[in-house]
Amino acid sequence: MRSFFRGLPLSFQHVFAMFGATVLVPLLTGLNPGATLVASGVGTLLFHLITRGKVPAYLGSSFAFIAPLALFVSRHHAPNQAAAGLISVSIVYFIFTILVATIGFDKIRKAIPPVVVGPVVAIIGLSLAQTAITSEANTHWDVAIISLVAAILSAIVGTRQLRLLPILVGIVVGYLYAVLRGYVSFQKLHASPWIQTPTFHMPDFTWTVVLSMAPIALVTMIEDIGHMFVLNEIIGRDVTKDPGFSSILLGNGVATLVSALIGGPAETTYAENLGVLAMTRQFSSRLIEGAAVIAIILGLLGKFGGLIETIPAAVMGGIGILLYGMIAAMGIRHMIEEKVDLTRTKNLIIVAVISIIGVGEPNNGIAYATIAGLIIHWVLPDRDRPKEVTA
Repeated sequence: MRSFFRGLPLSFQHVFAMFGATVLVPLLTGLNPGATLVASGVGTLLFHLITRGKVPAYLGSSFAFIAPLALFVSRHHAPNQAAAGLISVSIVYFIFTILVATIGFDKIRKAIPPVVVGPVVAIIGLSLAQTAITSEANTHWDVAIISLVAAILSAIVGTRQLRLLPILVGIVVGYLYAVLRGYVSFQKLHASPWIQTPTFHMPDFTWTVVLSMAPIALVTMIEDIGHMFVLNEIIGRDVTKDPGFSSILLGNGVATLVSALIGGPAETTYAENLGVLAMTRQFSSRLIEGAAVIAIILGLLGKFGGLIETIPAAVMGGIGILLYGMIAAMGIRHMIEEKVDLTRTKNLIIVAVISIIGVGEPNNGIAYATIAGLIIHWVLPDRDRPKEVTA
């Protein structure tokens, strides 16, 4: 029981990290936010079951499917077709699970060098910078700075307990400051029902919805690879070997399948929660699983979800500056540790192209940047001579 209460605040940090992005997708597409939270929690628990608890990752709403989901749910009022499209996405995941298990991820991994992995990991963090600054911190810079400073001080000069909870400390301090400043609206809390249930949809398959969504699974799988590289750097072991990338794909596919059946969006591993891992250095999958249970409760108990929705965007913007920056720094560290030679023209070109495409393209930029970097690595000849090593 003592360990439960000790881990509860750590789990709540992951809830706060994922909440904004996870709930934003249904708000943009017309899906049910409560069902989305339940789906993310159930999907995460299934993912951990399939990966045997060896991958401390949280699965939340994927942004890659916003456009087709909005088209079929909000515009065409066809949530049943949207559910069918997401099921087709899970089928693509299952096919690639078999393919990776047959070929072996080691062969795939050898084709992805550190000069590609490093900048891809970095842009996973940098691509979220605009959200943290423009959409969140800009609303009230004083709140964002207070939240950021509180989290940093907690991580560096706080007590042993506070150093484990920098994100939670930053959010609480920023929230209290925002309340004093009159920036917090409790309208959503009052409007939220005490109990809400997910909306179930019977899938209605059409070629249009399948062709609109199934190919996007390739994008999220590439993002999964990038996220797993980030996770490897954070926890110091290779999850693509144990439990294996095929298990990770299978877990993601099952999570998306279940989410589709209960009215949620596609699921994907979350960079925001990887940032929490990097900041707290607490890698227990139990903490993530605790966050998943909390998400399910929040999805069913509307008042609790409504309370979290009262957190001003600026608070999460300040925290996002720290979390997303940590992920970007991990990519730079990976290139340093792997001794990537940036005096070579080819390597410089790869890093340059990945960085600009990844940061500049708002939709699926990470996937496009990864593909571009790999093509350059495979096709472009290396004309530079290796440096002579002198004793």
